Amino acid sequence: MDIESFRAYCLSLPGTTEGMKWDHLCFMIEEKIFVLVDLDTHGFCMKCTPEEFEELAARDGVKQAPHFAKRQWVFVDKLDVFGVQELKQKIERSRELVLSKLPKKTQAKYV
Repeated sequence: MDIESFRAYCLSLPGTTEGMKWDHLCFMIEEKIFVLVDLDTHGFCMKCTPEEFEELAARDGVKQAPHFAKRQWVFVDKLDVFGVQELKQKIERSRELVLSKLPKKTQAKYV
């Protein structure tokens, strides 16, 4: 998947907006980041569960995200670390995890 396809996919998820923070492209739901992309390298950070963290961090090209809560976010070196379907699933999961922390009334808008 190239960066434009990645961007288009993220923006296709209901309620997703994009913006720039810390010189990175951010995809957000209700102003809460679920993916943060380095536009120079196309590496990106995404949220995961502590259980998923172990599995993901063991893969080549994936490590704990710097400056993010320990065992809650991973940094993926480049877009092709995952196949297209797996990448989409991981992005959706990151969005779901961020959305689950928002108030129930806000969550209901996206069901």
